[in-house]
Amino acid sequence: MEKKTFIIAEAGVNHNGNLELAKKLIDAAAGSGADAVKFQTFKTELCISKNTEKADYQKQTTGSEESQFDMIKKLELSEAMHHELIAYCQEKNIEFLSTPFDHDSINFLNTLGLQTFKIPSGEITNLPYLRHIGRLKKQVILSTGMANLGEIETALDVLIESGTSKNNITILHANTEYPTPMQDVNLKAMVTIGKAFDVAYGYSDHTRGIEVPIAAVALGAKVIEKHFTLDKTMEGPDHKASLEPDELKAMVTAIRNIEIALGSSMKKPSPSESKNKPIVRKSLVAKTAINKGDTFTEENLCIKRPGTGINPMCWDEILGTAALRDYQEDDLI
Repeated sequence: MEKKTFIIAEAGVNHNGNLELAKKLIDAAAGSGADAVKFQTFKTELCISKNTEKADYQKQTTGSEESQFDMIKKLELSEAMHHELIAYCQEKNIEFLSTPFDHDSINFLNTLGLQTFKIPSGEITNLPYLRHIGRLKKQVILSTGMANLGEIETALDVLIESGTSKNNITILHANTEYPTPMQDVNLKAMVTIGKAFDVAYGYSDHTRGIEVPIAAVALGAKVIEKHFTLDKTMEGPDHKASLEPDELKAMVTAIRNIEIALGSSMKKPSPSESKNKPIVRKSLVAKTAINKGDTFTEENLCIKRPGTGINPMCWDEILGTAALRDYQEDDLI
């Protein structure tokens, strides 16, 4: 079987800056069967100007009184928290990932020994940032929300020229609207990305349900990323467009089933169905009593189950030949 889809349970900032909540998110991610749980690493001062407005979805979920800077500042994880969460992930046997949003955070995650660096959609046009990550020569997952093919190509070139092997890069199709309307998902674009750049591809999902990431796996996604929370009604920008733990588990289970169901490209009877052939297929059967020496015709022959006699594909060859013995109605020829 092919290598299974790498499923990232995106905790993001849904810990609300609280270590215990972050640990509960790790519990939920590990319990769902996801491969990794992902947080966000940033120093607010280094990535957001004091006067930046909130995105529309952030205003809807957290109000418009405070600035984006003040909202994000409360969601920072300290360095000590990172150490504790990594240790907790090891205990729970799930990979710790985090998205860096500034150069200090890239360096910090590198010193923590992270082998995979996730580049968020907003950094795809950040040349110094892309070069910095490219130079680390790690596994890279690049999100492409809001980007066109030209921007993706440029970012990919920067990463490769900086030293990262193309074989170590997975590009995620994404849409950054939370939640993403179905008509804006454009999932086929994910396959376009894979074909255009001959690169491993996946999908970062912000729709409300679980069906789109499952469909993405059927279309060949090698990585799936999905936001989750302990409770959609909690305060904070991303809870509303996140899955709750039982939904996350349902998504992972469905993806694992789809992987098995995809099977090989060969079309042949499966082991489980082979026994049904004699029961479900049909044979040539005497429609009426036939005497030895009679000619087989459309009037005295018919086709019925079971499939243990002469294959009905031989119909033309049998018509017009003579019966070699007597037959009762419904006898196999």
